[in-house]
Amino acid sequence: MIELTNLSHVYGNGTRALDGVTLTIPPGMFGLLGPNGAGKSTLMRAIATLQTPTSGSIVFDGIDVLKQPEALRRVLGYLPQEFGVYPRISAYAMLDHMAVLKGLANRAERKETVEALLHQVNLWDVRKKALTGFSGGMRQRFGIAQALVGNPRLIIVDEPTAGLDPEERNRFLNLLAAIGDTVVVILSTHIVEDVADLCTRMAVLAEGRILLEGVPQQQVAEMRGRIWEKTIDRAALGDHAAAHRVISTRLFAGRTIIHVASDTSPGEGFMPATGSLQDVYFSTLRAAPRAAA
Repeated sequence: MIELTNLSHVYGNGTRALDGVTLTIPPGMFGLLGPNGAGKSTLMRAIATLQTPTSGSIVFDGIDVLKQPEALRRVLGYLPQEFGVYPRISAYAMLDHMAVLKGLANRAERKETVEALLHQVNLWDVRKKALTGFSGGMRQRFGIAQALVGNPRLIIVDEPTAGLDPEERNRFLNLLAAIGDTVVVILSTHIVEDVADLCTRMAVLAEGRILLEGVPQQQVAEMRGRIWEKTIDRAALGDHAAAHRVISTRLFAGRTIIHVASDTSPGEGFMPATGSLQDVYFSTLRAAPRAAA
């Protein structure tokens, strides 16, 4: 379990990336949702000991992360948003090299670990292929393999499915789901569906602040009966936005479908909508105008 207490970070130019974040993250898959610029990557780097926050504390299973960064690194697996590799090296050689860096000095033990991980992430058949020839999804799966070296108890993945095609995204999410049964996995993303599909708990971060925290299914249930939809002409969007609490819009067949949050029917033409985590997310952001800007 990770406990974040009053965590804040202010960059040298005065930008406040984190603003008093207090959060408890239990074992299992935890989704950290937020728009670009919300502070997610700053928070992930702070937990991963790559950046020292201005104030606050981070404790993982009794380890004071800010005072004992080396102790945390021994049990950490990290896949950052930008994952660089030596492009001309094969997947096997690169993973073997990373295993050495993580302290697996015994050759036989390292061979067993590397081969098992390449099978686990479904890259065994391309183990001799240079990483430069990997697709985006294959690189992300390799990234998870290197994060799993050493049997970490904490795994952090930052925006892992951005840019992946649907098939590779599904492969990657299935892999994460299998890993998340026994360790703490933090999935930082702005893709709501990733959290809805995988995570047992979640939080919404914007402007460096936690706006919402809880169980995704419970959050959706609490919105039930309060989300309404209506199909309108695009030109009428301004009038509806002025009259109602519009939380999201999307185009369909040349017209605009709006979702409105309201305890009662907003009026003629509105129909009850099946609530989703996306409605929860957008409603939360709209309730904090500065964060949604």
